[in-house]
Amino acid sequence: MAVRGMNHFTVLTDDLEATLAFYEAHLGLRPGPRPPFAFAGAWLYAERSGEAILHVIAGIGRERLTKGVIDHMAFSGEDLAGCVAKLKARDVPHELRRLPEYGTWQLFFHDPNGAKVEIDFDARETAPA
Repeated sequence: MAVRGMNHFTVLTDDLEATLAFYEAHLGLRPGPRPPFAFAGAWLYAERSGEAILHVIAGIGRERLTKGVIDHMAFSGEDLAGCVAKLKARDVPHELRRLPEYGTWQLFFHDPNGAKVEIDFDARETAPA
């Protein structure tokens, strides 16, 4: 057996509305069809692929929103300058790195639940001001 790729990540939250707003504003992910589970949540879709790449499970107490063995989730993105500008406008702390030799830009920040998010940008993207 071999995997073909990543299917989705799941984020736990105690504030579904804030989580959905965050991922729409910063990653362009939008809620879409989801099976009628017995628990609250949402499936967030990437516009270009039409795939549900982030699942959100709601109603989890703040005390259970702890980091486990997974350190972060990473996405491929475009418009580095625009993404950094959005984070700055909303006072979201972030870190921007450039990979040695590859030149790939890595943008790191945390969602409202403490999950670390990485967006990787092509080395040809212009550095933000």
